[in-house]
Amino acid sequence: QITEGVSEISECALASSIWEYCIFVPFIAMVITMSLIAILRVNPVFRLYVDVAIELLTVSTAGPCIPNPCKNDGTCEVIPNSGRGDVFNEYVCKCQPGFEGAHCHINVNDCANQPCKNGGLCRDLDGDYTCHCPSPYIGKQCQLRCISLLGMEEGGIVESQISASSVHSGILGLQHWGPELARLNNQGLVNAWSSAPQDSNPWIEVNMQKKMRLTGIITQGASRMGTAEFVKAFKVASSFDGKSYTVYRVDGQRKDKVFLGNTDNDGTKTNMFDPPIVAQYIRVIPVVCRKACTLRMELVGCELNVGCTNPLGMKSRLISDVQLTASSSFRTWGIDAFTWYPFYARLDKQGKTNAWAAANNNRSEWLQLALEKPKRITGIITQGAKDFGVVQFVSAFKIASSDDGQSWSIVKDQITRTDKIFQGNIDNNTHKKNLFEPPFFARFVRFLPWEWHERITVRMELLGCDD
Repeated sequence: QITEGVSEISECALASSIWEYCIFVPFIAMVITMSLIAILRVNPVFRLYVDVAIELLTVSTAGPCIPNPCKNDGTCEVIPNSGRGDVFNEYVCKCQPGFEGAHCHINVNDCANQPCKNGGLCRDLDGDYTCHCPSPYIGKQCQLRCISLLGMEEGGIVESQISASSVHSGILGLQHWGPELARLNNQGLVNAWSSAPQDSNPWIEVNMQKKMRLTGIITQGASRMGTAEFVKAFKVASSFDGKSYTVYRVDGQRKDKVFLGNTDNDGTKTNMFDPPIVAQYIRVIPVVCRKACTLRMELVGCELNVGCTNPLGMKSRLISDVQLTASSSFRTWGIDAFTWYPFYARLDKQGKTNAWAAANNNRSEWLQLALEKPKRITGIITQGAKDFGVVQFVSAFKIASSDDGQSWSIVKDQITRTDKIFQGNIDNNTHKKNLFEPPFFARFVRFLPWEWHERITVRMELLGCDD
């Protein structure tokens, strides 16, 4: 049967049996039957369209694997008729990691073996798990300790990085108790920072020069003219830009955390931050002082990228469908059933439409991830896909980030200070990992295709951690 002069598939004549499928091809629409396939495939004009029709016939034809009985992206494989009396199933489901059962319907409890170390709390995900680590532990299994001394005592933090609200000048101005002296175990007659007596809101601050993870602080007082002076209680504030500050609070608390400080001038007191602080600027705000606000200190923590390359949830579905949006979505042959939605852009996703594909091949297209809260983003893994046998992938891309989903910043090359172009994939299935140096902190992330093969198509996983 042939229906001429139609402009879309809805105008095709109805197929007369389960073995017929109407499909729009250039200039004509036809009901493809199995008897016509062999004839039409000989004609190169129709060969590709008939191949698509075969796929559609397969989809619309009942069989042991159609529709796919395997859940959670499991792959259905038909078992050939062996003639054996002990073979009852016509198919077998190959399950994705983290799932089991005849139909991959059982989510394996990945927390059953208690993978989280050092008191970490395990949360089971689809095919994965995540550990909530107590400070100072970090890493996939809370197996790493973030307790490096960051350089106040040994001088790794230089004088120009340390500032304060005021400075006490003693003995007619001859003694200068400046912030550069606030180093743990500093020796000498003048060996600490001390605020001016008239300063009612004193503070001392360290600029780490890049975002760091702070897990604790060690404080110490000093003796001035034979009198013990120290900070008995203090708050801690942090900032990314040195302009807007957030005072530290314990999760779930509405009040600022007040840390207990020292009880004498020479002993040390260690306070841990749980959860850790991620910031470039760290500010100590004395609340109660003995005689004067006098302080020596050391900061404890580590680099941001230590133990921070965990999958953030694309493959495991910790990132939900509603958190994924795109500039557009391609529909193969204009058919809704073959729409390449943004929430299909999950690493290793299976199926006939198993990735995000843009409706247009241009550099204005984008795929966006909206995280539930700001996270440290350290890298990305990308993967292409196939559309009816056609290999498609993104070979180069840019990355943009935002705190509010409105104002965007493109990741820059650290040497040229121009937009960083990342190398993408070379085929439809291989994983390509790119790490961000330095990492960035954001709630919204956009994938910006720059070069591609056949069509903009991607599956992906975002890497990073919570703090």
